[in-house]
Amino acid sequence: MAYGAAGKIRKVLAACVFISCGFAATAEPVVIAAFGDSLTQGYGLAPQNGFVPQLERWLQDQGADVRLINAGVSGDTTAGGAARVEWTLTSDVDGMIVALGGNDLLRGLDPAVSRANLDHILGVAEAADVDVLLVGLPAPGNYGVAYKQAFDAIYPDLAAQYQTLYAPNFFEGFGVGDDPRVAQQFMQSDGIHPNKFGVTVIIDALGPHVLELVEQASD
Repeated sequence: MAYGAAGKIRKVLAACVFISCGFAATAEPVVIAAFGDSLTQGYGLAPQNGFVPQLERWLQDQGADVRLINAGVSGDTTAGGAARVEWTLTSDVDGMIVALGGNDLLRGLDPAVSRANLDHILGVAEAADVDVLLVGLPAPGNYGVAYKQAFDAIYPDLAAQYQTLYAPNFFEGFGVGDDPRVAQQFMQSDGIHPNKFGVTVIIDALGPHVLELVEQASD
């Protein structure tokens, strides 16, 4: 499938004015796919308290005419994302938040494999003419310095290569520094997934990046 051509045709059609009917086309909200794992999916939270519903409300409170699609799959790795990105990017999707890599870290997967999978995801989005916000997730230090350096470099490198928007850390809002105990107040009992309040804090920091994506995708 020629994703570039399909994306351009979709955007042209969305901007058309149906003069023959005597009415201008009603402006449609920008559609953003939140493409990720359990952090995106909202694991352990009531539906209204998850990442996607909270983020959509935050964006709308800023005046954005936007609709978010929850494309988070609990347990997904970058390989899982690479396998499903093509059918996630339906013709109505204007932009995509890519927030994958946490499960790669939990499994200690080779950073080169994670890089290749994210590269594929961004390549598909580029071919489909879909704007992207790439969200990083720094590796912990327990895998060693070389592993951390290799993994941490993936996100800024690919963001520069594909000229996507970039947020360095999904958990940036926590401001925990080098002390993970500070984050406990924001987390569920498993110590991995944010609680309702934690999601709110994440969105306070990540929201402006997503708002920029919405604005870019609406052009």
